Amino acid sequence: MPNAADLRAMTVDQLDDEVLKLKKEQFNLRFQRATGQLENTSRVRVVRRDIARMKTVARQKRAGEAPAAGAKSAPRGKSRSASKPKK
Repeated sequence: MPNAADLRAMTVDQLDDEVLKLKKEQFNLRFQRATGQLENTSRVRVVRRDIARMKTVARQKRAGEAPAAGAKSAPRGKSRSASKPKK
C-alpha cells in the first residue's frame, strides 16, 4: 500500500494505471469471495481504500490543487453563528 507522499510523486497516467490494476484485483477478490475461496477478507477493504486514495490524488493533480500534507478541508454547511435562533 503506497502512502500519500508516494502517490503524489506519481504522474496522473501512472495513477490511472495503478487504479486499473487495483480494479482488476478487486474484481478477482469479489469473485473469490462469491465462490468461498477468499482467505484474506481484509484485503477487499484495503484495495477499495487504495483505489479511492489514488483517485483522489489523481483528481487533485488534474485540478491543479496542491493539498497540504495532513490538512483537512473546512466543514461544509452552515456555521453555528449563521443559524442563531430568532426571538
